[in-house]
Amino acid sequence: MAELGTRLKEARLSKGYSLDDLQEITKIQKRYLVGIEEGNYSIMPGSFYVRAFIKQYAEAVGLNAEDILETYKSELPGTQNEQVSQSMTQSPSRRKVPSNKMMEAMPKIIVGLFIIVIIVAIWVLWQSKNNAGTPVIDDTSPEMEYDTKVKPIDSEKDKEEQDKKEQENANKDDLKGDSKEETPDENKVEEVKQTISTGTIEADGATTSYTLTGSETFKVRIEVAGPTFIGIRNQQQQELLSDTRVYNAGEVVEFDATAQNYARIRLGNSTQAKIYINDELLTYAQQIVTQNIVINFNKEQ
Repeated sequence: MAELGTRLKEARLSKGYSLDDLQEITKIQKRYLVGIEEGNYSIMPGSFYVRAFIKQYAEAVGLNAEDILETYKSELPGTQNEQVSQSMTQSPSRRKVPSNKMMEAMPKIIVGLFIIVIIVAIWVLWQSKNNAGTPVIDDTSPEMEYDTKVKPIDSEKDKEEQDKKEQENANKDDLKGDSKEETPDENKVEEVKQTISTGTIEADGATTSYTLTGSETFKVRIEVAGPTFIGIRNQQQQELLSDTRVYNAGEVVEFDATAQNYARIRLGNSTQAKIYINDELLTYAQQIVTQNIVINFNKEQ
């Protein structure tokens, strides 16, 4: 067995994964996984797939894939970079020589720009001259004045009627003000803040249980910062997440578990994943790499 295969197999066994488990996590056929552990790369579809499968295998078992590939590169089948070799062996006589056409065209370009500047300057002067001759309307001329004077009250009767209308308007304004002050704010709704209990570590040492209350929804969002396996199951151990696999940096897993009263989140590397419950960040009760997060949901009635 090759040293690389031995290293990977030991890491897999330390994680407690069987080859079937690893096949489910990486989606790599079991026979290719066996070939990697035995150093039998001849069964692979090509040298590119050898490196890709080894990298995915290493990430799934918690190893640094780049370090693994660098350390054991002597065991891996080599690849040729034809473009690099061709560029290194290309004769100087075939290299392209910069054209002098641009230098020849520069005087013409400068003359063209100079002509454009002159045209723009003439247009601006012409516009300014036209605006200077536009007549300005005098808003204070007698023809523009309006009769805004209040007509005098011709009789005592008219004065009494006007006073009466003013009093009625004042009473209406008072009533409106009182009704506005007494009207309750029907749109104001008392907010109920959700609560996530402090995590309780279970007997197996790898599972932490939390309880979500004060919410009518149960939405899970997991933001991934590095390679980590993610799976979500219900209380009957049925998979809820359609795409159970190793997720990479930048990926986000979202799942609406409102219909469930229990969800178990399996994290292959919790240091590379943040869990949000209804947009609230969950604080891990224990700092271990591989762990199970159980959320018990008590829905508000």
